[in-house]
Amino acid sequence: MKDRKQSTTKINTNVKKTSRRSFIKSAAAVGGTAMLGSPFIGNALAAKGHTWKIQTTWDAGTTGYTLFENWCNSFAEKSNGELKIKPFPAKSVAADNNALFEAVKTGVLQGMNPFTLYWAGKIPASVFLSSYPAGPDQPAQWDTMFYGLGMLKMAREIYAKQGLFYVGPIHHDANIIHSKKPVTTLADFKGLKLRVPGGMVSEVFQSFGASTVSLPGSDIFPALEKGTIDAADYVGPAVNWDLGFGQVTKNILFGPPGVMSLYQPVDLMDLTVNQRAWKRLSPQMKNLVEDSVKTYSVKHYTGIQKRNVEALAKFKKSGSVVSRLSAADAAEFRRKAIPIWFKWANKNADARRVFKLQLDYMMNDIMGYVAPEDIKNYKL
Repeated sequence: MKDRKQSTTKINTNVKKTSRRSFIKSAAAVGGTAMLGSPFIGNALAAKGHTWKIQTTWDAGTTGYTLFENWCNSFAEKSNGELKIKPFPAKSVAADNNALFEAVKTGVLQGMNPFTLYWAGKIPASVFLSSYPAGPDQPAQWDTMFYGLGMLKMAREIYAKQGLFYVGPIHHDANIIHSKKPVTTLADFKGLKLRVPGGMVSEVFQSFGASTVSLPGSDIFPALEKGTIDAADYVGPAVNWDLGFGQVTKNILFGPPGVMSLYQPVDLMDLTVNQRAWKRLSPQMKNLVEDSVKTYSVKHYTGIQKRNVEALAKFKKSGSVVSRLSAADAAEFRRKAIPIWFKWANKNADARRVFKLQLDYMMNDIMGYVAPEDIKNYKL
């Protein structure tokens, strides 16, 4: 894995300083987006500078971590030294997810790049801030909800109660299941010892008879190798190949044709930072970070998808067999998922209002995912 070299651009003449300050004012007047293509302009805050330590849930050496590391290392140049980000892989500072959450709250770390779903036990609404069983299944739908329908504002209000600032969602992949024995229908989950992330995902698979357990990504390989679990959900082929899943399993399960996953089709990550660290940034730097997260989301997603194509070919060459659930399985999966949607939505007011936004969107004719008769027995 190669480290990207950082560089800092220094402005040596008063003429250049004046010219570029004028450019910043012009860019700010149109929303600041023009600044992304050039280094950020130095000022008193830049001279002092900020350094953020951010831990991701990607393991070192994986495709996901390489993309994250390169993005973090680009900030010194983009901000002309006003903000430097030091990336850390999973478990390197905080040993587990609970420790990671607390480390960012208390300021031991300034930020985290987690799978949003991990906070289901702490923030029930977080299960609706990343894809869930049989919910919206296209990345553009999630971008529409966050950036067009007001869900980003909701997320920030919810996270503020924890002393955190939710910067924005980061697309990465759909999740798939690797198993030691063939799993080709929903009936095959009965009695299966299955690793899943918890929350709604766990409850839906339990409804089909699976015995579920939650493990971090780095613990999946040894659990499969030892036979502690029969199967594991994790991300897509690219990272799962990096983690060695092809060495300990020979079966991969996708959703119906055109759908990689029914249970987490758009499993979102995010960038979340300590609220005090966020408030210390200049307004211009806040804009730069927010815009950079949007750009990184696209780059991260497309980078992972490219590697998915390559990795799936490697899985199949090594002997893995890909199976797909049927359309009938998909319909049954949705039927089991809907009551669990409402159970989680009714955990608190924040979860209800986020889910209400999504339910209205899914029931709109633009999507048509949910019909009135599907939810006639459930209330928010």
